[in-house]
Amino acid sequence: MLNRFRRALGPLLDGIGSFFAKSGISPNFWTLVSLLFAVASGLTYMSPLLAAGIGWYYPSLAGSIMLLISGFFDIVDGSVARTLKQCSKKGAFLDSILDKISESLIFIGIAVGGLASPLFCQVAISLSLMVSYARSRSESMGIELKGVGVGERAERLLSVGFLGLIPLEDSLQYAVLLVCVLAGITLCQRIIFSIRRL
Repeated sequence: MLNRFRRALGPLLDGIGSFFAKSGISPNFWTLVSLLFAVASGLTYMSPLLAAGIGWYYPSLAGSIMLLISGFFDIVDGSVARTLKQCSKKGAFLDSILDKISESLIFIGIAVGGLASPLFCQVAISLSLMVSYARSRSESMGIELKGVGVGERAERLLSVGFLGLIPLEDSLQYAVLLVCVLAGITLCQRIIFSIRRL
């Protein structure tokens, strides 16, 4: 769904890519920076369990901010790769694998920290990974699924990031439920789209 906005934001993304490309640092470095912020986000979401009396809102707020920063650097790595014309299969593979690790860590952190139902977090992880697998499997058969579905990775993580900023005790519970719905709908859309083209 956000792919439509990405086209409109093309000049801005190109500008971001040019700015970070001036550092001379490779796109893979920014991919790792994105992963580190995702790890920090997951650990922060976990902190209510690790530090008694810390409350729920500060972990939700700080974890969500780090999640959004992780998402920003996930955009940076692709923009830098395009700017420097360093797009490669190795980079695409690394980016894809680390994206799945990051997404899993986020939901594990939320579940362990007690910020949302562990069952819903498990469903969210499972459906999110199935959405990615559906794309990977379909593309191996020559079916392009980029942009197919209402809840790709960016939409799912933005839902968690922005709802986690809200000072409402069940905000991350609602965020995880929303991810379950978005990922479930997207999985169905991708299955139907692929079957019709086989």
